[in-house]
Amino acid sequence: MNRKKLIETLSEETSFSKRDITKVLDSFLRILMKILKKNGKVQWSGFGTFSVAKRAARKGINPATKESIDLPEIFVPKFKAGKLLKETIRSLGERKKAMKDMTTSISL
Repeated sequence: MNRKKLIETLSEETSFSKRDITKVLDSFLRILMKILKKNGKVQWSGFGTFSVAKRAARKGINPATKESIDLPEIFVPKFKAGKLLKETIRSLGERKKAMKDMTTSISL
Protein backbone atom coordinates (compact mmCIF):
# COMPACT_ATOMS: atom_id res chain seq x y z
CA MET A 1 0.00 0.00 0.00
CA ASN A 2 1.40 3.38 -0.93
CA ARG A 3 0.92 6.70 0.88
CA LYS A 4 -2.01 7.82 -1.29
CA LYS A 5 -3.90 4.57 -0.77
CA LEU A 6 -3.21 4.68 2.98
CA ILE A 7 -4.68 8.20 3.17
CA GLU A 8 -7.74 7.13 1.17
CA THR A 9 -8.28 4.08 3.38
CA LEU A 10 -7.91 6.05 6.61
CA SER A 11 -10.33 8.67 5.31
CA GLU A 12 -12.90 5.97 4.45
CA GLU A 13 -12.50 4.31 7.88
CA THR A 14 -12.85 7.58 9.82
CA SER A 15 -14.85 10.75 9.54
CA PHE A 16 -11.70 12.75 8.73
CA SER A 17 -11.00 14.33 5.36
CA LYS A 18 -8.05 13.28 3.22
CA ARG A 19 -6.53 16.71 3.90
CA ASP A 20 -6.75 16.21 7.68
CA ILE A 21 -5.35 12.67 7.45
CA THR A 22 -2.44 13.98 5.34
CA LYS A 23 -1.68 16.66 7.94
CA VAL A 24 -1.68 14.09 10.75
CA LEU A 25 0.55 11.62 8.89
CA ASP A 26 2.97 14.36 7.83
CA SER A 27 3.15 15.62 11.42
CA PHE A 28 3.69 12.09 12.74
CA LEU A 29 6.60 11.51 10.35
CA ARG A 30 8.14 14.92 11.07
CA ILE A 31 7.97 14.31 14.85
CA LEU A 32 9.26 10.73 14.48
CA MET A 33 12.27 11.90 12.45
CA LYS A 34 12.95 14.77 14.87
CA ILE A 35 13.02 12.33 17.82
CA LEU A 36 15.19 9.79 15.97
CA LYS A 37 17.57 12.56 14.88
CA LYS A 38 18.17 13.25 18.59
CA ASN A 39 18.95 9.51 19.02
CA GLY A 40 15.64 8.99 20.80
CA LYS A 41 13.07 6.27 20.31
CA VAL A 42 9.32 6.12 19.75
CA GLN A 43 7.40 3.24 21.30
CA TRP A 44 3.93 2.41 20.03
CA SER A 45 2.48 -0.22 22.35
CA GLY A 46 1.53 -3.36 20.44
CA PHE A 47 2.86 -2.04 17.16
CA GLY A 48 6.59 -1.58 17.72
CA THR A 49 9.52 0.66 18.50
CA PHE A 50 11.35 3.02 16.18
CA SER A 51 14.94 3.72 17.20
CA VAL A 52 18.44 4.44 15.92
CA ALA A 53 21.19 1.82 15.74
CA LYS A 54 24.91 2.41 15.31
CA ARG A 55 26.79 0.32 12.77
CA ALA A 56 30.45 0.03 13.68
CA ALA A 57 33.19 0.95 11.25
CA ARG A 58 34.24 -2.05 9.17
CA LYS A 59 36.17 -3.24 6.17
CA GLY A 60 34.36 -3.53 2.86
CA ILE A 61 35.19 -4.50 -0.69
CA ASN A 62 34.64 -2.33 -3.75
CA PRO A 63 32.78 -4.76 -6.06
CA ALA A 64 34.13 -3.13 -9.21
CA THR A 65 37.83 -3.21 -8.27
CA LYS A 66 37.81 -5.86 -5.50
CA GLU A 67 39.86 -3.35 -3.50
CA SER A 68 39.49 -3.32 0.29
CA ILE A 69 37.94 -0.11 1.64
CA ASP A 70 37.24 1.27 5.11
CA LEU A 71 33.56 1.92 5.80
CA PRO A 72 32.94 4.49 8.54
CA GLU A 73 30.63 4.10 11.51
CA ILE A 74 27.08 5.08 10.57
CA PHE A 75 23.70 5.43 12.23
CA VAL A 76 20.67 3.67 10.72
CA PRO A 77 16.95 3.68 11.52
CA LYS A 78 15.69 0.55 13.26
CA PHE A 79 12.22 -0.88 13.86
CA LYS A 80 11.38 -3.66 16.28
CA ALA A 81 7.89 -5.11 15.88
CA GLY A 82 5.67 -5.23 18.96
CA LYS A 83 3.89 -8.29 20.33
CA LEU A 84 0.50 -7.58 18.72
CA LEU A 85 2.04 -6.95 15.30
CA LYS A 86 4.14 -10.12 15.54
CA GLU A 87 1.13 -12.21 16.55
CA THR A 88 -0.97 -10.75 13.73
CA ILE A 89 1.66 -11.56 11.11
CA ARG A 90 2.34 -15.04 12.54
CA SER A 91 -1.36 -15.86 12.32
CA LEU A 92 -1.19 -15.23 8.56
CA GLY A 93 1.32 -18.06 8.21
CA GLU A 94 -0.79 -20.34 10.37
CA ARG A 95 -3.89 -19.67 8.24
CA LYS A 96 -1.96 -20.35 5.03
CA LYS A 97 -0.64 -23.61 6.49
CA ALA A 98 -4.14 -24.63 7.60
CA MET A 99 -5.51 -23.88 4.12
CA LYS A 100 -2.70 -25.89 2.51
CA ASP A 101 -3.29 -28.81 4.90
CA MET A 102 -7.02 -28.64 4.19
CA THR A 103 -6.57 -28.66 0.39
CA THR A 104 -4.02 -31.49 0.68
CA SER A 105 -6.42 -33.64 2.70
CA ILE A 106 -9.28 -32.93 0.26
CA SER A 107 -7.22 -33.92 -2.79
CA LEU A 108 -6.20 -37.27 -1.24
